[in-house]
Amino acid sequence: MRDLYTISIFFMKYQTIIIGSGPAGLTAALYTARAELQPLVIAGATPGGQLMLTTEVENFPGFPEGIMGAALMDNMRKQAKRFGAVFIDQDATKVSLEKDIKKVTVGKEVYEAKTVIIATGASAMWLGLPSEQKFIGHGVGSCATCDGFFYKDKKVLVIGGGDTAIEEALFLTKYATTVTIVHSRDMLRASKAQQKKAFANKKIDFLWDTELQEVLGDEKVTGAKLRNVKTDEVQEVAVDGIFIAIGHKPNTKIFKDQITMDDKHYIIPQKFQTHTNVEGVFVAGDVSDHRYRQAISAAGIGCMAAIDVEKYLESHNL
Repeated sequence: MRDLYTISIFFMKYQTIIIGSGPAGLTAALYTARAELQPLVIAGATPGGQLMLTTEVENFPGFPEGIMGAALMDNMRKQAKRFGAVFIDQDATKVSLEKDIKKVTVGKEVYEAKTVIIATGASAMWLGLPSEQKFIGHGVGSCATCDGFFYKDKKVLVIGGGDTAIEEALFLTKYATTVTIVHSRDMLRASKAQQKKAFANKKIDFLWDTELQEVLGDEKVTGAKLRNVKTDEVQEVAVDGIFIAIGHKPNTKIFKDQITMDDKHYIIPQKFQTHTNVEGVFVAGDVSDHRYRQAISAAGIGCMAAIDVEKYLESHNL
């Protein structure tokens, strides 16, 4: 039997449904709520986006002393709720977007709105090691531009051999004393231009035919256990940080065959930056951005999506 809160949510009418609760989704929620569009935010079973995996955030404007990632997300959510945004902390399981009234399924419930903002983000791809998961945010990361500053004058590993790994490694050389790229093959998969930059950088070393077997440490990372895939030889190295750089995967599975995507399944914005190929459906944040992937850029596009939704509703007399 449903409680009164669930019943009241189910029968409310929304102008927009926002799927996702990272910086893009929460900023869109704030702006649409202040515009009195009655936004419903499908926040996900683990709300907050990738910033929930970080510790201190020092590059979000307005926080000169930095702020914990989880605290920043909590503040943004409280701000959106203050203006009337409604949150459901469950995953969207199905969408129907082709008609004028959009439908989003969450478990057994179906919610309807005139517009939808997709802000489901992208997930870093991990190796799946228990020790890797244990140290995420405590020496293991997936975003050099987010966390590189914390590794000034330290030694770090970058796991991977594609363009993502090389980009991360090159950025980390601004801070770290040495950056070692650990790759399971004997040659890089990155573009020739990126390879040339990496080989020319004196701070970058390479460990070929090698895989990360275990992350070592107590409260934070102190080293790594590495295995040569050809000789099976195992070695332990002392490092201060490990960046997993094997790519990102946009969270777009439930939008397949409804929204135009590129070959990597990122949503392709149409005409303006937040419009999709479907009328009344908008996109914001890392789910369509594989270039910048920053909290502040996601938040900015979340604002843009909210304004585009408001203008769309006005222009269609909705």
